[in-house]
Amino acid sequence: MIEQLERLANVFRVPDLRRRVLFTLGFLAIYRLGAVVPIPGIDPKALEEFFRTQRGTIFGIIDLFTGGAFERMTVFALGIMPYITASIVLQLLTVVVPRLEQLVKEGELGRRKITEYTRYLTVALSLIQSYGIALSVEAIPGVVQQPGWGFRSLTLITLTAGTIFVMWLGEQITEKGIGNGISLIIFAGIAVDFPRAVLRTVEGLRAGQISVFTLFPLLLLMVAVVAFIIWFEQAQRRIPIQYPKRVVGRRVYSSVATHLPLKLNPGGVIPIIFAISIVTFPQTLALFFPQSRALKGVIDALSFGEPLYTFLYAVGIVFFQYFYTAVIFNPANVAEDIRKYGAFIPGVRPGRPTAEHIDQVLSRLTLVGAVYLVVIAILPELLITGIHLHHLPGAIGVFFDNFLPNFIKNGLNVPFYFGGTSLLIVIGVALDTLQQIEAQLTMRHYEGLLKRGRIRGRRYF
Repeated sequence: MIEQLERLANVFRVPDLRRRVLFTLGFLAIYRLGAVVPIPGIDPKALEEFFRTQRGTIFGIIDLFTGGAFERMTVFALGIMPYITASIVLQLLTVVVPRLEQLVKEGELGRRKITEYTRYLTVALSLIQSYGIALSVEAIPGVVQQPGWGFRSLTLITLTAGTIFVMWLGEQITEKGIGNGISLIIFAGIAVDFPRAVLRTVEGLRAGQISVFTLFPLLLLMVAVVAFIIWFEQAQRRIPIQYPKRVVGRRVYSSVATHLPLKLNPGGVIPIIFAISIVTFPQTLALFFPQSRALKGVIDALSFGEPLYTFLYAVGIVFFQYFYTAVIFNPANVAEDIRKYGAFIPGVRPGRPTAEHIDQVLSRLTLVGAVYLVVIAILPELLITGIHLHHLPGAIGVFFDNFLPNFIKNGLNVPFYFGGTSLLIVIGVALDTLQQIEAQLTMRHYEGLLKRGRIRGRRYF
């Protein structure tokens, strides 16, 4: 324990690292401050009563990512989701639009131009979504004190400005702080709900809503899921690389054996965040037509536990896992870099065969990572909300309704939300931030925070 505290103290002994950590904490505190300032013209009690019935729906997961800002309808109610959606659209367009594809190949200048386009699209999406939210809030009885264009205009300006400010906070944290700013903002929104979940659990135990026999296995499951996520996020498949013997002047340098590390989950938490943005898109449309029965049916079909929601969520995770991995990792470029330095993979010819070998290994890892993300994201949520196969139409629904036990159909009756998605994002962002701090400490000859292990993937990956 003393050794760990000593390692933690090293963070504040390095002036530049101390400044970055304090800068990050300060900006996250500003974000949390804005997440509790409500927009003018609404009744908070009536809004809270409405959202109390929405915790098992998609609106609940939106509120989870904003740290309660959406439920309280604060200036940061949209959070960072419009920016994430804009990033998805721009990355998809880079595959089909030659101009954007050329910008990606131009390096740093091209990436800055794409970032600029992403900001413009974020503003446009924020304007659309904030106007839809204003219409939806007006449709809830007793929430808006003075409905009309005055309230809509004020809400549009306030929520759009809040999203722009949150986007700026994330960019500043990435540039001047420690870790990825956008991911840390999502992390802060999810982590802030953990103390409230503990309080709801204690209240549920006192009120008899949940029994100890239900809570204890669930806590064991949470610990097991956390341990599995940490193991999987740090696991690697190491491709051996050999540097040949070199003669420089009169010196002879012996051959060097190293490796190319590939993570078992190349996409990290990004595929899940992207998939959630796509699945929640119908809710954005529903904001503009709160009285539409057709859209209400779509929203009901995309609620937690519904077969359509589960299917689309899983397909979205798999798709974005492959897509994002292809965007961030190019086997041909890696093979070319290996060839330039005179290195080679034992048993594989340089050039195109090396690229094909790396691509084959990466494809297997991507599949393993996609299956892992689907299991982690969906299984814990289904344990809480249940598997609503009995809602299927016709004889199929009747069959499942007769043979599925009630605790499988309706889930466990617990007063808090336990989702693998939130755990994966929190753990993934925390590990990434700790690794960046570790790199800063190691570069300055300090002992790092993380204990080094020997976690690697099996060779058959």
